[in-house]
Amino acid sequence: MKPIMNKKGLFALVCALMGMTFSMLTSCSDDLDVQQSYPFKVETMPVPKRIMKGETVEIRCELKREGRFSDARYTIRCFQPDGEGKLRMDDGMVLLPNDRYPLDREVFRLYYTSECEDQQSIDIYFEDNSEPAQLFQLTFDFNNEAEDEDTVVTSGGKEQPVVIVSQ
Repeated sequence: MKPIMNKKGLFALVCALMGMTFSMLTSCSDDLDVQQSYPFKVETMPVPKRIMKGETVEIRCELKREGRFSDARYTIRCFQPDGEGKLRMDDGMVLLPNDRYPLDREVFRLYYTSECEDQQSIDIYFEDNSEPAQLFQLTFDFNNEAEDEDTVVTSGGKEQPVVIVSQ
C-alpha cells in the first residue's frame, strides 16, 4: 500500500489549513454593528399664526424617520410657556402639559384650541426610546392682533404670506 501523500506534503497541507483558519478568525469581529436608533423629524403643514379665543387650529403632522428599527418607540408631550389653550390628538385625547404620551402612528393631526386673548406659544416635543434619547421640538406662536396681511407659521417657525387665488 502506497501512502497518498509524503510527510512534507502533509505538513504543508496542515500548515496551509491552519493559516487559513487563523486568518479567518482574526479578520472577523465578534461585535455586531446593529443600528438601533435613526434620526427623525416631524414635518407639519403650514398653521395659521393668528387665533382668537375659542378658535381651534389643525396641525397636520408626519413623523419622518431616516431608518427603521423595529423596537423604536416615540412619545409626544407639550408645554405652553405663554397663554392658555388645549392641545389634543386626532383621537380626542387631551395632552396635559409635561405628561408623556405614546405616539403610535407616523401620520397624525393635533388640534390646538385657544383659551385666552393673549399672545400664545406652545412647544411640542417628540422623543424616541434610543440611548441616549433623541428629541425633536416644534414651537408654534399665535396672537390675536389684527393685521392687514394673513400669515402662517411653518414647522420651522418662519412666517410666510398666504396667497389667495380667486377662480
